[in-house]
Amino acid sequence: MKYYLTTPIYYVNAAPHIGHTYTTLAADAVKRFKKMQGYEVVLTTGTDEHGQKIERAAAAIGKTPKEFTDTISGEFRGQWEALGLSIDRFQRTTSPSHAEVVKDLFERCRKNGYIYKGSYTGQYCVSCELYVNDAKPGDPCPDCQRPTETVTEENYYFKLSAFQSKIEELLSNGDFLQPETRRNEVLAFVKQGLQDLSISRTTIKWGIPVPGDEKHVFYVWFDALATYMSAVAGENAWPADLHLIGKEIVRFHAVYWPAFLWAAEIPLPKRIFAHGWLLFENDKMSKSRGNIVRATPIHKVLGFDALRYFLLREVHFGQDGSFSFDALVGRYNSDLANGLGNLASRTLSMIQQYRKGVIPSGDSDQQLAQAARETMEIAIEAYERLDFSRMLDAVWGLIGAADKYIVEKAPWKIAKDTAADAPARLDGVLYSCAETLRLVAGILSPILPESTQKIWAQLGYHTPISDVTLGQLHWGHLPEGQHLGMVAGIFPRAEAATTIEKMAALEKEEFARQQALFAPKSVPAAASTVPPVSDTITIDDFLKVDLRVGMIKEAAPVKGADKLLQLQIDIGEEKPRNIVAGIATVYKPEALIGRKVAIVANLAPRKLRGLESQGMIVAASLENTPPALVSFLEEVPIGARLK
Repeated sequence: MKYYLTTPIYYVNAAPHIGHTYTTLAADAVKRFKKMQGYEVVLTTGTDEHGQKIERAAAAIGKTPKEFTDTISGEFRGQWEALGLSIDRFQRTTSPSHAEVVKDLFERCRKNGYIYKGSYTGQYCVSCELYVNDAKPGDPCPDCQRPTETVTEENYYFKLSAFQSKIEELLSNGDFLQPETRRNEVLAFVKQGLQDLSISRTTIKWGIPVPGDEKHVFYVWFDALATYMSAVAGENAWPADLHLIGKEIVRFHAVYWPAFLWAAEIPLPKRIFAHGWLLFENDKMSKSRGNIVRATPIHKVLGFDALRYFLLREVHFGQDGSFSFDALVGRYNSDLANGLGNLASRTLSMIQQYRKGVIPSGDSDQQLAQAARETMEIAIEAYERLDFSRMLDAVWGLIGAADKYIVEKAPWKIAKDTAADAPARLDGVLYSCAETLRLVAGILSPILPESTQKIWAQLGYHTPISDVTLGQLHWGHLPEGQHLGMVAGIFPRAEAATTIEKMAALEKEEFARQQALFAPKSVPAAASTVPPVSDTITIDDFLKVDLRVGMIKEAAPVKGADKLLQLQIDIGEEKPRNIVAGIATVYKPEALIGRKVAIVANLAPRKLRGLESQGMIVAASLENTPPALVSFLEEVPIGARLK
């Protein structure tokens, strides 16, 4: 039996952070559970690398789009390997094999009459790669609230409107899109009426060319969604059994994707599940807020299982959830160290002490056995619904029952009892505890693969816990007479202040390392020398210069001047300023749109090539080296003054 599931194809405008990790570890847990059910599972992830945002981001740091995407895609692949995630296929949208699948999808849609050529004039959000059909110039994007841009270009259109009724019917089926809140949101959007969708661009070059009309490249979502198929082309894995995604991209997956596939006469994925956002101390994580958390520091300090457990227990999968280091350490200590870790330590240590490390033969406690059976049923059903929090809650209920059982039976007292039946009673208690621990470790292995493997080995098993099937998770399968492995602690308690301090320090290091990935490409300075510092000036002289943050709204070459660009720069005034800058040999006009720069705002206007320049853009260079624009790592408001 095959089972094919996917994560989103992550956009390479940012290095991987805990939000990406959240979806991917959930997919990894699903894969491990389906393997326990006997499926041959394939898990696909990858990187989405085309589009205007990537083209501009690369140009802004002096790199080619290929150089930029190679770096960030490598970060994603390396992150998943370092965290031990069980990825089977990693597909990049820049791979030749992917391009062939995209072109085939297009040709199938065109052959069946769902593609036509037209033109588009309207608003476009570069950040979301989204056409905003009803917006006016200057209106914000409805998804991210950033300013939209006006674009006019020839496009190929997809007849999305032709699938209005089919998509409504599909979404009315409760099995296709989950959870219910997401389904209702998308259905409400669809019922407003679907408009035909532009699926090509002519104003950018970084994309897959449309076959037979190469001045067009495919719209990023027509390109990216096909990755789910290109990753397993020729493997007989399609259709996907499950797409796991974040709620911000649900419309593309639940509306556009089914329509593309219907038009191409290709089977639809069976199920889409859109989870909520991770909030950092109740605020959405984002680059602009500067509150992104990364998985690596947590992995180094507490282990990756601690993060896996926290995210899947603390956050109800499908809803928004909050992350904080305080809550993480609290859950680690209370549930992992004091809960699972304590049960493993007490059980195995007592078998070591009282039975020389050999699993005894004894009568099981029927009440504990029944609690275990009921827990396994609840856990399996919750896994199927992707209700990880409910599953973990049930298992921790069993851990609590086992702890209570140990306290009530007091095996340390039975060990001292001289009654004739005491050894048999002690054997029964120890076996019941060990069997409970075995079942707990087995059912938790998709969530806590590293920790449960340690418990499994300490119980005396020499085969990996990843080979365990659900059929083995029945009471009474623990072999009597089996010798324990070396017993050691699984979850040492973490001192909260020290642990958080370590993670915070490592977070700063990882942030700096990732920021370096987006640093401008260094320019060789072999033929240049650093000029001497100019004569000193007073603070009063400096304060005369009014430096402001501005956003470039428009950029165009100056006719007859190879080095000049005419820029429209918004610094928060009634209308943007016209500034002429000698940067055309370094920056393409389209790569500058939306970029924040520093300008001298109170410089007297002057004319260049007949154009009035109302200020000067600030750039840095050495002799014989190209200018590099001054820019900002943090989010700064338009019009802010540099001091």
